[in-house]
Amino acid sequence: MDFNFTEEQSMIRDSLARLIREQYDFDTRRGVVASEAGWRPEMWAQFAELGLLMAPFSEEDGGLGGGPVDSMVVMEEFGKGLVIEPFVPSVVCGGGFFKHAGSAAHKEEHLAGIMSGEQVFAYAWAEPKGRYNPADLETTARKDGSGFVLNGHKSVVIGAPWATHFVVTARTAGSRRDTSGVSVFCVAKDADGVTTRDYPTVDGRRASEVYFENVALGAEHLIGELDGGLPLIELVNDEATAALCAEACGAMGVAHAQTVEYSRTRKQFGVPIGKFQVLQHRMVDMFMEHEQSISMTYMATLKLDEPATERKKAVSAAKVRIGQGARFVGQNAIQIHGGMGMTEELAVGHYFKRLTMIESEFGGVDFHMKRYTDLTADAVPVAAE
Repeated sequence: MDFNFTEEQSMIRDSLARLIREQYDFDTRRGVVASEAGWRPEMWAQFAELGLLMAPFSEEDGGLGGGPVDSMVVMEEFGKGLVIEPFVPSVVCGGGFFKHAGSAAHKEEHLAGIMSGEQVFAYAWAEPKGRYNPADLETTARKDGSGFVLNGHKSVVIGAPWATHFVVTARTAGSRRDTSGVSVFCVAKDADGVTTRDYPTVDGRRASEVYFENVALGAEHLIGELDGGLPLIELVNDEATAALCAEACGAMGVAHAQTVEYSRTRKQFGVPIGKFQVLQHRMVDMFMEHEQSISMTYMATLKLDEPATERKKAVSAAKVRIGQGARFVGQNAIQIHGGMGMTEELAVGHYFKRLTMIESEFGGVDFHMKRYTDLTADAVPVAAE
């Protein structure tokens, strides 16, 4: 299998790496995180100018003709720089829904806005009792004439304080947890009945609790098939999960490199701690976890276009591997740094926080282990008696 990147993908990687190196150093990021806004709209505009927000979309939709591999390239570099701007919520998730199921009007109004950076989307799918199950919905969209009335509460909506629009999942028919009766809607943040409670997350980003109270939606706000949105949601969630795996690979690589460098300068008993064999073994294990995570991320990304069962198995396998690897690399980076690793002034602690959050986003290790085993069990033929 050819794992070489195209010339365009290599150019994106090089341009983005240079931009992050020059304008996204750790001290600058700390200042942005501590600011009232919590992000830099001007940096988002630069990402748009570089074509990053267009990269995953087809030329027919006005993009650069890329796909999931392009998102992977971008997210790995974002992981290296701990970039907080909402690429996954807006481009991978918001853009993903319009790419796969949006009407021509949706694409003209919203997908074009996402690619230009003028519209920023947040993905409101998780609920307080949902436990990562996209069909476990208390949010409802009741039919009202030709439109709908939306009511509900979405939790930990990443990037919502910066958003202009939401993609919202809601139940339009059936009972809670039914696989049918789920639909997807586009909702303007400034629509009547939409309220948010904003807060910072432990890894430096911003999120919101989002409440919908009798929000009137026209038929044009529906994305995809009425009552049949679950397969679409699962597809976009898998694409977002693969992108987060790529981000984790970037963050793991930097956490490992910083730990190796620290072990060469920190001395105990008159020698660098990197001379101690037990720490050498530990850092080799960190390197192996990182390399295995990269391989699993490539595999999951390349299988996003496979049939649903194969795609889900690949993504869940990768998320389990990345979740375990991220925890191992992050925790050992902190342990080898000692007390220094816990300080706000040292970057490695912030990589640990981001890796910890990635492990739980779109389903943690336990969730994806169960999903993988369930899918594998379903595929095993039953022997005849």
